Amino acid sequence: MKRTAFTGFEAELKKRLSEERFAHSLRVAELAREIARANGLDPERAYLAGLLHDLAKELSEKELLRLAPPENEVERAHPLVLHGRAGRVLARRLGVEDEEVLEAIEGHVVGVDPGFGLGMAVYVADLAEPGRGLNADLAERALSGDLAGAYREAVLRKVAYLEGRGIPVHPRTREVLARLAEL
Repeated sequence: MKRTAFTGFEAELKKRLSEERFAHSLRVAELAREIARANGLDPERAYLAGLLHDLAKELSEKELLRLAPPENEVERAHPLVLHGRAGRVLARRLGVEDEEVLEAIEGHVVGVDPGFGLGMAVYVADLAEPGRGLNADLAERALSGDLAGAYREAVLRKVAYLEGRGIPVHPRTREVLARLAEL
């Protein structure tokens, strides 16, 4: 493995995640770094948040509930939505102290405040990373410097996806949608 400032985190992820999820996390981290660079944000902080965004994704429901007790009915009914908040807890335990990196990890599931560039970069990168084969236009838009527009469209697409499958939308995501509509 190539030595980077994040090699220790990468090794920890390799232990915790399936090979597919680890590869996804690396692609998200790389895309988040490039999106950050294109939008005047700190690329290394974006890389770290992208790298760790799914740190808790493959935990059992019981462990997710222990690390991130549900705060609403959506979280009680669909514990996987807790993996962002649980990931924040685990990242802190691994030594991440940067509150914006931690907020981006937590917010990649349900959304972040519009204007929080680091969080928007990770959110878009998660939906648009090349391994998914979807949303390449969102990546292009964000890489061209229109992170806010890419983020707005990413949230709209995620909500449409959930609603189209009869999955309830998290209250925080609804709040993000309302803020985006005001802009």
